[in-house]
Amino acid sequence: MTPSNILIHSSDHGTAQAEAGSHQVLGACPHDCPDTCSLLTTVSLGVAIKVQGNPAHPQTAGTLCAKVARYTERSYHPERVLRPLKRSGPKGSGQFVPVSWDTALSDIAARLQAIVARGGDAAQAILPYSYAGTMGLVQRDSMSSRFFHQLGASLLQRTICASAGGEGLVHTLGGKLGMRVEFFAQSKLILIWGSNSITSNLHFWRYAQEAKRQGAKLVCIDPRRSETAEKCHEHLALLPGTDAALALALMHELITHDWLDQAYLDDHTLGWDLMRARALQWPPERAASVCGISPAQIRALAQNYGSCARRGEPVAIRMNYGLQRVRGGGNAVRLIASLPALVGAWRHRAGGVLLSSGGNFPVNLDALQRPDLLAGRRPRSINMSTIGDDLLRPASAEFGPAIEALVVYNSNPVAVAPDSSRVVQGFARSDLFTVVLEHFQTDTADYADYILPATTQLEHWDVHASYGHTDALLNRPAIAPQGEAKTNTQIFRELAQRMGFSDPAFVEDDLSLCRLAYGESVDFEVLLRQGFACVNQEPAPFAQGGFATPSGKCEFYSARLAAQGLDGLPDYLPNYEPPGSSTHYPLAMISPPARNFLNSSFVNVKSLRDLEGAPLLEMHAQDAAARGINDGATVRVFNQRGVHHCKVKISQRARPGVVHGMGLWWRKYGLDGTNVNQLTSQKLTDLGQAPTFYDCLVEVALASTPA
Repeated sequence: MTPSNILIHSSDHGTAQAEAGSHQVLGACPHDCPDTCSLLTTVSLGVAIKVQGNPAHPQTAGTLCAKVARYTERSYHPERVLRPLKRSGPKGSGQFVPVSWDTALSDIAARLQAIVARGGDAAQAILPYSYAGTMGLVQRDSMSSRFFHQLGASLLQRTICASAGGEGLVHTLGGKLGMRVEFFAQSKLILIWGSNSITSNLHFWRYAQEAKRQGAKLVCIDPRRSETAEKCHEHLALLPGTDAALALALMHELITHDWLDQAYLDDHTLGWDLMRARALQWPPERAASVCGISPAQIRALAQNYGSCARRGEPVAIRMNYGLQRVRGGGNAVRLIASLPALVGAWRHRAGGVLLSSGGNFPVNLDALQRPDLLAGRRPRSINMSTIGDDLLRPASAEFGPAIEALVVYNSNPVAVAPDSSRVVQGFARSDLFTVVLEHFQTDTADYADYILPATTQLEHWDVHASYGHTDALLNRPAIAPQGEAKTNTQIFRELAQRMGFSDPAFVEDDLSLCRLAYGESVDFEVLLRQGFACVNQEPAPFAQGGFATPSGKCEFYSARLAAQGLDGLPDYLPNYEPPGSSTHYPLAMISPPARNFLNSSFVNVKSLRDLEGAPLLEMHAQDAAARGINDGATVRVFNQRGVHHCKVKISQRARPGVVHGMGLWWRKYGLDGTNVNQLTSQKLTDLGQAPTFYDCLVEVALASTPA
């Protein structure tokens, strides 16, 4: 293996004594963000002293978000887990004692082996639980998948963030495909739909600002008047879960005013007559009553979109995943992704839509994850979004064996999974054996039988794709692993050895796995040399059609969905809990990310937590006054699933009838040991079986008010 302190660039700063004789190491941001930044870590005497954006990478352009710019605080955090820990108190108490790696791994292997030895489908009582704590293709899911495939454990449906939107794209465009992000700088109208780009897609925002300086109009469509909405020319504050109705009304106006590219529709779409008939059922007045906005706003947006396209000016839509976290989220994405085909926006490289660019990356997943190790077995799949219920299910013919062992890595389900009172009940089971690979003692780690110390991004090899641009990135280790920390891959290699797995798949090293990820499709020497390599994508991918669907066309009508017994045409599906439908819980709650956290990562970095202050509920003054609530008060937010206490901020960011539970705090840092997921449900979306975090009704009262 190449040494971890490879000299990549000599430091020429000369401005700080600490940097004298230092060097810089090329890396990649590992977090669940579309920007996937290229990093430069400055190392002096084996210590990382600064992390900054790589100015040579066009997408990063030397700029990082405030969270990742503080990455050294995370790697050298005084509370970092640096030795294996074994539980010494009740589950959830957070009481552990240090043990050796040999003791921990031998005991874990023995416990897993005892389950498997029962034969039959017993191995399916073991469940891996992981997501995007790192987005790296190697540390996220390579050796771990091989291990669980060999074991015959249950499979995990990784749905918790993006599967509804992903399915919507697949059944419309053919895959997670769209515009190249850099071409937004040349657009003349940009709809930023369901995204607070300033906080969650900073480098796209740079291109949007460039377009704005060149005269482009920016429109934000979001229930919340976010930091991004404030910087746009217009903001449509629609009710949560009504995006599909808005998209249908826009189609209605494009049709009735003939703002269409009929030639594009004829040549490159499927099911237009059916889609046209459905859209004509949605005049602006109907959609306005559903969305909670005015018909005039809908008409004006349609006119901007249609007339701009008719003038031959590129119009673009930047979606993000917030809008698909409701019952009809997949259908909403299908409808929005259909809009560019109506006006021929795809003819321009600066026109079209982007939700995810992930389908551009030719990752060799089978080579990394080795599904052949299943050897013909077909284990059940458990949806990670229903882990609260599934941990509490008894064995049955329908479900299979009860879950007896859980191995959690790259995730913090006690904090991030919906309906968290049920999740906590499941994790608290005395008969559930739980292993957690972690950097810190998270909410989930508190319920572990063993906590195994994992390396951070500064301490291991990895290779990355992106869902916001089209560059592959390589991460080199900048420093040696801290304490006794091991890479995820090494932990699973050593467990495999103790389980007696002899396949050569379990001895491949991390650099070999990095090379394997892209095979011949990306020049690995380029990755080694500059840290990133562009994955080829046509500048205007669908200018001449050529969609990745079975028909090769933009599919308004999906025969694949119809074959599943679903509506082949996208439609508006009301929320499970529609705004205004309950007298007991009259407020719709969404839980957008707090600016200084990334999902549940960085919550324990004190400087970032101090910036957030406290768990917060944003509330409109009208709703607060009706409940006798003043700014800064401690409130009780509640529904049929639970109660969450937090501080309230009376703010124009909230529209009447909608509150914002800013997330996502660790439960242990909450005012009452909860976070907003105490209130969210385990109901799933129309497509992709994803969670419905933003489909949630609540009531709010002063904490001192009797329940």
